[in-house]
Amino acid sequence: MEDVLDVYERPHDPRRPQVCMDELHVQLVGETRAPVPVAPGRPARVDYEYVRNGSANLFLWGEPLAGRRHVQVTAQRTKQDWARFVRDLADVHYPEAERIVLVVDNLNTHVAAALYETFPAAEARRLWQRLEVHYTPKHGSWLNMAEIELGILSGQCLRRRIPDIAMLTRETAAWERDRNARTRAIVWRFTTPDARIKLQRLYPSL
Repeated sequence: MEDVLDVYERPHDPRRPQVCMDELHVQLVGETRAPVPVAPGRPARVDYEYVRNGSANLFLWGEPLAGRRHVQVTAQRTKQDWARFVRDLADVHYPEAERIVLVVDNLNTHVAAALYETFPAAEARRLWQRLEVHYTPKHGSWLNMAEIELGILSGQCLRRRIPDIAMLTRETAAWERDRNARTRAIVWRFTTPDARIKLQRLYPSL
């Protein structure tokens, strides 16, 4: 825990951007009947019945100090999907960075092996060396600021019926453009001294 909190204490450095990454499982839900749009003196009407159209996955990374984030929609959440998302992060979004300081949780896909299973060994090693990875502790994924971004995304974009991946991709891209244009940063105030006081029960007793 203190390892991640110490990362959040570092000042902004474009050469070593601090990036938080997480995923979200999304149910795809369609209408059984066409909704009736709003009209003068009449509210919109939506049938309570719906149809399940499977699910999708959202990968999200955010750089809290810079107010940047990016969302990518995938059909699954495999090691290969995560590896390709990492390559996109390193080569497309941060090609000039010396190292990317990456905060992730302990999901079994967030490992160097995912890169080696997806790319040739030389490419996997190149990508892994671009990263400085910090893992949140078990039951401590709330320390990952990407969860804050996913919560905002869910509240502002996903609390309605989205029937397919194409629409999910369009809607999340529109949300991303708007939020990045506003440069919405996250101010993290929970520090290591706070943790030693408020979470004292988690520390070993001597």
